Amino acid sequence: MENKMPIIATHECTAVDDLYLLVDFLNRNLKNKDVIFGLSKSTANEGKMLITLYKASEES
Repeated sequence: MENKMPIIATHECTAVDDLYLLVDFLNRNLKNKDVIFGLSKSTANEGKMLITLYKASEES
């Protein structure tokens, strides 16, 4: 059985070189809030990235 984290929100934005640094910063500083940020290339739009916000645990 695959255990997927629930997605809270996604946002598509323009790809910039340091975007991964922002996602790393958010993950390091908000880990105690039970959220995780993900970053991936958009499959629909070239030159765009998707930032996804996940809920890390089932408890609030």
